[in-house]
Amino acid sequence: MAGTVRLRVSPTKAPQAVRDPAWVRVLLIAITLLFLGLFLLLPLVSVFYEALRGGVRLYFASLINADAMTAVRLTLLTAGIAVPCNLVFGLAAAWALAKFEFRGKGTLITLIDLPFAVSPVVSGLVFVLLFGAGGWFGPWLTANNLHIIFAVPGVVLATMFVTFPFVARELIPLMQEQGSEEEQAALVLGAGGWKTFWHVTLPNIKWALLYGVILCNARAMGEFGAVSVVSGHIRGRTNTMPLHVEILYNEYNFQAAFAVASLLALLALVTLAAKTLVEWRVRANMGQDESAETPTPPGGGMTL
Repeated sequence: MAGTVRLRVSPTKAPQAVRDPAWVRVLLIAITLLFLGLFLLLPLVSVFYEALRGGVRLYFASLINADAMTAVRLTLLTAGIAVPCNLVFGLAAAWALAKFEFRGKGTLITLIDLPFAVSPVVSGLVFVLLFGAGGWFGPWLTANNLHIIFAVPGVVLATMFVTFPFVARELIPLMQEQGSEEEQAALVLGAGGWKTFWHVTLPNIKWALLYGVILCNARAMGEFGAVSVVSGHIRGRTNTMPLHVEILYNEYNFQAAFAVASLLALLALVTLAAKTLVEWRVRANMGQDESAETPTPPGGGMTL
């Protein structure tokens, strides 16, 4: 009878993170929490503390001030115009870049990334060069009594310029990865262009689209550099919330400055919560898709 052959199986090695000493993990977590506390939580708490230090009545009095309310309305108006426009542009650009091949495609992608590389102050100066009194279109605008620089249209244009990559940049990689097979199948089955978009394309990109809109809205409400150049800092007319905070702080009106800043911080926290919710839904949907693609083993999952 032949001798029994024994196979020696070496134990599976534990992942590197598991084999690291406990003090390494504790040190890394402590450093992370320290930096978060110093550079995120502490400034945020300080803003709300300074805003409420004079009392709740003075806090709300600073917020309902006429200039502060104008700044809030202008900020919401600017975001309300810039975000939908960038939504339409982002969808169109992502669709063109992901579904079609054409000459100059790489150049278009580079141009979409341009606001990420250009300083917001430079962006504002470009609009002054174009639409200012001494700019290329300045004499024509003056002759027709049209005001862009040092007016609300300039604030909106500057905000649109610095925020237009956000939606497109969220959609382009996803739509390129998905390809166009589903849209082509829908067209072959007789669906029209709009029907294909609403029932095939949009459901596949809805979470990425919402994520891009959230990021775009956050940047639109907090933009300072480009808006500062084109607005002229006209109090009660062209000041957004960040510009109003700067003016109040320069006037040593710290209570009102921190009150308006706390409102901006609240908007940022709401944006962060919405962003986290979208990321959670995306992970949940990805988990459902992976479980749906996993075949069920014979015997209802029982191994014999």
